[in-house]
Amino acid sequence: MTVWDILLIIVSCLLITIIVLQESKEDATSAFTGEKSELFANRKERGIEVWISWITTGLSVAFFVLAIVAQFFVDRI
Repeated sequence: MTVWDILLIIVSCLLITIIVLQESKEDATSAFTGEKSELFANRKERGIEVWISWITTGLSVAFFVLAIVAQFFVDRI
């Protein structure tokens, strides 16, 4: 296991954690009924939601870049 693999695992775990922490913008009942809820359609992110959004974006980009970099360091058979 290389350093790139370890970094990829760490970023993956952090990305999963931060996604779980995000607040859902949809009501769970609309998933079963099929209707589209417009209650929070024009709601702006505030406070910690903005930070979680930025962290999610940064971790997503880091995951994508690390996945590509780690692929180049895989031992070829």
